[in-house]
Amino acid sequence: MASPTVPDAPSVPEPTTLRQDADVESSVGTTSSTDIEHAAVSDDPRQWSYARKTTTLCIVSLATMVSASASNIQNPSNSLIEANLNATSSQISWTLAAFLIIQGNFPLIWSAASEIKGRKPVYLMASALFMVGSAALALCQTIDVMIGMRAVQAAGSCAVMAISAATLADIYDTHERGTMMGVFFAAPLLGPAIGPILGGSLSQAFGWRASFYFLLICEVVIFMSFLILFKDTYRRERSLTYCSALQRLITSKELIQSPNGSIIDGHESGKDQTQTEDVEKQLQTPTVTDNTSVITSTPGLDDVKLSIRDINPFPPYFRILSRKNNVVILIANGLVFGFTYCLSYTCSRTLANTYGYKAFPIGLVLLCLGIGSIFGSVLSGRWSDRVLAKMTEANGGKWEAEMRLESSKLAMLWLPPFVVGYAWVCEKHVNVAVICILLVLIGFSSIWMYTSTLAYLVDANPGRSCPAVATNSSFRGSIAFVSVLVAVPLQDALGDGGLYTAWAGVLVGMELLVLLVLHKGESWRRESEERELKSGN
Repeated sequence: MASPTVPDAPSVPEPTTLRQDADVESSVGTTSSTDIEHAAVSDDPRQWSYARKTTTLCIVSLATMVSASASNIQNPSNSLIEANLNATSSQISWTLAAFLIIQGNFPLIWSAASEIKGRKPVYLMASALFMVGSAALALCQTIDVMIGMRAVQAAGSCAVMAISAATLADIYDTHERGTMMGVFFAAPLLGPAIGPILGGSLSQAFGWRASFYFLLICEVVIFMSFLILFKDTYRRERSLTYCSALQRLITSKELIQSPNGSIIDGHESGKDQTQTEDVEKQLQTPTVTDNTSVITSTPGLDDVKLSIRDINPFPPYFRILSRKNNVVILIANGLVFGFTYCLSYTCSRTLANTYGYKAFPIGLVLLCLGIGSIFGSVLSGRWSDRVLAKMTEANGGKWEAEMRLESSKLAMLWLPPFVVGYAWVCEKHVNVAVICILLVLIGFSSIWMYTSTLAYLVDANPGRSCPAVATNSSFRGSIAFVSVLVAVPLQDALGDGGLYTAWAGVLVGMELLVLLVLHKGESWRRESEERELKSGN
């Protein structure tokens, strides 16, 4: 049975089927009659032209690159900011910490909003907030204002990082999603790589405020791109938020009048498949006879009025965390992100303190990490789709979300040895060219892992891709925050050799978590789906 388009009122059993298929579609591996990922919609984004899809991909990628570069573009200018604003080192640290925490956790708000109002309004609102923060930072005269405006800037920047992956899920089908995720993630990886170079160059030439003026100009361009060129990819029929609200509306208001005057709840009638088929026929031909029931109301998506229960961002967050496979993958993703953030931060200190490098050369060395990440992101996405296609074919055309993780095994063999090599190259003060090579290899292998696990998180949560990505952002931001807080004390106490040998051990544990989900994830998802269906969540 095909799903309704927006103007059509759905039949009684469809909302229930939508919820069931949304939760179990990938696990059962069958072609369901109503699949929330492929529900019929008007102007289906997955049927858009290649040009429009590419335009959408380019806009969100550019926006994400600028937002990602904002996290560390000020780092080369910290000493200048400290002198100009009469700030302490602790206060400068707070400008970085405030940005990191807000950027990691505020996406929960944007995610909930995008599932209600659509992607485009959220992009525009967040972009405007980013512009306000950047302008205020360029003009601020006190460190307290700077700390506050860095938080505002982070709140605006994190929206694209939270819902861009969901936007790609809107326009690309499962079999091509890995490739496009790989292409997309080249942009946010390039941002932090070129951020220090841009910040150092602009600060050296025009002063530290120039970095924030640069971000302001970029964001004006992005705002206009979203306003003029971007077409909203969100469709209510493919949102669990709306489908859940519609199901509750039908349960409470869909009444079936029997000939003797008794009232039968629509939800109860849906328990019997034969009865629901009869009801559907009556909806199509509402003829009243002595032996048939009459539908007194047939709510559709246009009748849905969202309540606080629907727009509260925390229930979707806890719903994602209620699944064991999600929690394990989120921890693994957070560890990878925490490692790379710690690496870029401590590498800057090593190059400055041990090798005597200034801001611009440090940025050039860190660019190696970004280059490796870009190539790893693009190639791993294509490899992920290839592996998924082969495994699906071998499985009789049926796919499981966990198949996505199979492609990550290739990087598992190399990431810990590369990290150990980097640890002792830095410890022994080997030529910086060797550091550059190892940074490329580490960036390549770490993002190879991350691309596969993030694509899995989206695939394993159909209809909930936006909350899943927002939850991932919260986990990785929080773990990165902790890793940066402990990085300098551990580096001073253990040296680069001890610190990154320990990180190599942590990454081995991360790989074991991914393998655990690869082998146990399917059964965990089935258990969670059955529990959710019974509880009505």
